[in-house]
Amino acid sequence: MSDSQVSAAVAKLYDTYPFPPEPILDEPPPGYNWRWNWLAAYNFCTGRKPQNQNIRILDAGCGSGVGTEYLVHLNPQAQVVGIDLSAGTLEVAKKRCQSSGADRVEFHHLSIYDVEQIPGQFDLINCVGVLHHLPDPIRGIQALAKKLAPGGLMHIFVYGELGRWEIQLMQKAIALLQGDKRGDYRDGVQVGRKIFASLPENNRLVKREKERWAMENQRDECFADMYVHPQETDYNIDTLFELIDASELDFVGFSNPGFWDLETLLGKAPELIERAGNLGDASGGLRQRQRYRLIELLNPEVTHYEFFLTRPPLTKYDWTDDNSLLAATPELNPCIDGFPSKCIFNYDYQIIKLSDAEFEFMQKCNGDAKIADIIKQTELDLNGVRKLIKQQLLLLTPEY
Repeated sequence: MSDSQVSAAVAKLYDTYPFPPEPILDEPPPGYNWRWNWLAAYNFCTGRKPQNQNIRILDAGCGSGVGTEYLVHLNPQAQVVGIDLSAGTLEVAKKRCQSSGADRVEFHHLSIYDVEQIPGQFDLINCVGVLHHLPDPIRGIQALAKKLAPGGLMHIFVYGELGRWEIQLMQKAIALLQGDKRGDYRDGVQVGRKIFASLPENNRLVKREKERWAMENQRDECFADMYVHPQETDYNIDTLFELIDASELDFVGFSNPGFWDLETLLGKAPELIERAGNLGDASGGLRQRQRYRLIELLNPEVTHYEFFLTRPPLTKYDWTDDNSLLAATPELNPCIDGFPSKCIFNYDYQIIKLSDAEFEFMQKCNGDAKIADIIKQTELDLNGVRKLIKQQLLLLTPEY
């Protein structure tokens, strides 16, 4: 199919099955996704609180507006723009945001390829689950990159081939059985469900579906998006960085850094960790990419990559200098849950148990007092403060 035919087929799928299919509420959505909170995301990428919260956000490929709604509610000073190729899905997005009072958003029926039609640049661009469905993902990421402001962040989610191997097989099987009915997405869902119902229980495809996807795939919208999509590109580390390099933006890092820790895989063999440190040539970037590749080969569960890019300059703070840290002003990360309590959820919904000293320190982090002053009133030392910073529990504003 030509690019225009692929785009039309993708639009038809989402007109048939608006996605994501989350229910529309008459109140703000529950919880948070820290990647959609400008304060938390900027802090994750730079180590400090952003200077400006009156920003512009683009939700590129907003679908039914689930992410868009969060972007509006989690960023109360931001102006949000959502674009999507599917007119039917956009209507759901508009209804969703109107219902929950997400009124600082405007929607445009627009392809990512044509995003230059939106005037101005954006401080945060969110593109989740979209680029891998474009006929030309490189053209798509390049179009978005032109709209990213200097010092801004782009948050991207694309599929990974290693963890989606069984999905790829089922996609091809459904397409073969559909024959000339391919493109009839309701028929594709019926065919796929009949396949799963007919295969032996110990079949690899069935086992993977039950382990990972069956709960969400009870909904036809999710099943169709996974198994009968007309266009999908799945990546590995090598092809992922080809995509990133084509954007001419800087790679900031994966937003799930715990997965990319080689120590968790080879910690029992320090000599192998040492060998991994010698991968590639003297280029730090190449060496790190090969390290990523080694990790995904050893743990082939990568169903997707989620990461941040930036257009320089983006200054990062590591807070290793004691004087700079003492002069900084701390406040709590907005993406934690359960505080004030000594047992809380962090930005990634992991349980954190605070010591008495940590709890007392965090209670005094109101955005007014400097760390030097708070330390005098508590029993937490700078090493303890740095632990809280590493856990993404605090936002710091440097002294100007």
